[in-house]
Amino acid sequence: MLREEAVVRLVEVFRQYGYDGATLARLSNATGLGKASLYHHFPNGKEEMAAAVLDYLKLKLEEGMLVPLRSPIAPIDRLLTMAHSVDAYYNHGQRACLLAMLALGEANDIFHEQIQQALNVWIDALAGVAIDAGVEAATARQRAEDAILQIQGSLILAKGLGDTAPFQRVLAALPDTLLTA
Repeated sequence: MLREEAVVRLVEVFRQYGYDGATLARLSNATGLGKASLYHHFPNGKEEMAAAVLDYLKLKLEEGMLVPLRSPIAPIDRLLTMAHSVDAYYNHGQRACLLAMLALGEANDIFHEQIQQALNVWIDALAGVAIDAGVEAATARQRAEDAILQIQGSLILAKGLGDTAPFQRVLAALPDTLLTA
């Protein structure tokens, strides 16, 4: 198994259990690799695995969310394209947010800067869309933060309720949340 294949499988372990709950047994089981093979691909252990998962997440964030938000099409179309990617990435609200799971416990001490950077890049891109739609910069930033808060909160609510409707409502409301003058 290639390292890249292992990372894709590790994503789900960290997403489901967080850093603290991602035991070597769970990581090994998810990848089908024994401890020795895991350490061959990730010599620095679980911390390196989580870092590789964050790198993978940054790539997915860039491809699915940031590229559409930075495109030259109309702001509403950029936002709808991003919302479609968010919906697909989170399996229509059935998957937890990996950033949120890695922002808890011991992982926050290790990966705080990377998580903060990823969130800020996403917020900045959303704010840029709102600014392009005529929203004042400070208001655009606040609305972008609120949009991320609503997306993340709705994922938690969807998981807790066993109902993805809150997540779907948040995505549907994004144009009003961000772009209304």
